[in-house]
Amino acid sequence: MRRLSFYIVMTLLAVILAACGNEETSNGDGESSKNSETQTFKVGAIPDQNVSDMNRRFNRFTDYLSKQTGLDVVYVPSQDYAALVTAFNRGEIQLAWFGGLTGVQARNQVEGAEAIAQRPSDENFHSVFIANKDLNIDSLEDLKGKSFTFGSESSTSGHLMPRHFLKEAGIDPQTYFDGEPNYSGSHDATYQLVESGSFQAGALNELVWKSAKEEGKVDTDKVEVFYTTPAYYDYNWTINNVNETFGDGTKQKVKEALLNMDKDQKEILELFHTDRFIETKNENYQAIKEVAQSLGIIK
Repeated sequence: MRRLSFYIVMTLLAVILAACGNEETSNGDGESSKNSETQTFKVGAIPDQNVSDMNRRFNRFTDYLSKQTGLDVVYVPSQDYAALVTAFNRGEIQLAWFGGLTGVQARNQVEGAEAIAQRPSDENFHSVFIANKDLNIDSLEDLKGKSFTFGSESSTSGHLMPRHFLKEAGIDPQTYFDGEPNYSGSHDATYQLVESGSFQAGALNELVWKSAKEEGKVDTDKVEVFYTTPAYYDYNWTINNVNETFGDGTKQKVKEALLNMDKDQKEILELFHTDRFIETKNENYQAIKEVAQSLGIIK
């Protein structure tokens, strides 16, 4: 009887220890998963072109950034411009490729967020106005009564600055065109809509237009540029508050990786339509902020 009781006690003890061990393992795995998730450095970008081009560009870029920094870097696509700003605000995105406007919006919401790099072209950026070639449009004033499409509502080069320069020319997009202006959602969609005749004119990013021409993606017998805007600051890499989560010096390490991209990363840089990244700062986008405020796009 005594031997049987001893056996029962030992069996119960073994079960309890096993349960504790499983709980400990489970907690350990949960904590490990949590840490792993926390330590994943996530890169986002405004979806200003088609999905396949975006994936190709940023998957190549994140591979490079992982090797240079030792961080576990992944690219997280965003449904639209506003979704990227929201994800950045929530701390779900650590490094974002923003346009001028979305960068301003994000930094307004996240204290300490910093614009750290841009392409040389981004300090002298332009939008282009395009139109159906058969219309013989030569100026912004010739757009009266024509159907028109911007890009995304949150796009600097596809909406904010084109609207600003239309306003400077005395044109109200809400009343000047044939109906209210359309929003295509992306730069490549804009030239495709004008080429197809769905809209008679539109505005988009100059670099996307030039790339489309060089790659034969747009029929220049049907569509032409009739106006190029004055220069302004646009795209930038903006980094969130990363040092607390990823360790002191992380922000600087990421910045150096961007600024040190050279001819060995030529293929990646070409996907960004540049040959290098240069240093930038928040103050460079003050004019964008003021334009957005004057148009009532941000407060």
